[in-house]
Amino acid sequence: MKPLTSIGAAVALLLVLSSCTATSPAQPTLYHALGERDGIASITDSFLGQLATNQSVLPLFLNTDIERFREQFINHLCATADGPCRYDGDAMRETHRGMRITTAQFNSVVENLIDALEANAVSTATQNALLQRLARHYGDIVEQRY
Repeated sequence: MKPLTSIGAAVALLLVLSSCTATSPAQPTLYHALGERDGIASITDSFLGQLATNQSVLPLFLNTDIERFREQFINHLCATADGPCRYDGDAMRETHRGMRITTAQFNSVVENLIDALEANAVSTATQNALLQRLARHYGDIVEQRY
């Protein structure tokens, strides 16, 4: 009987000890890593500042309502990052239809976004995670004709 008691005591001790071990904190979501809505708004404002001086893409924004673009871009980034926002703008393919955006222009805009992320002290890992999610829209943006 004694061996059974020893085994039972050992199991109980293991259960107690395992409940005392430290658990690693949950990884923050991409939304949190971007600074939540305020951080995303700051990134967006930096991004818009970059676009305003980017001569290769500036003509693409001539007829754009910048305030609406800003709000929609914030919501798009927020939703893309699994935040609580809802993007209710037009689909990427529809938005960019007929614009004939080149790969060079697309890459230039991505560089502007990276500069905005860096200006807001977003880590490289977080930048990469966001860019990976945004990359799925490439085919809906580049070379869209009527």
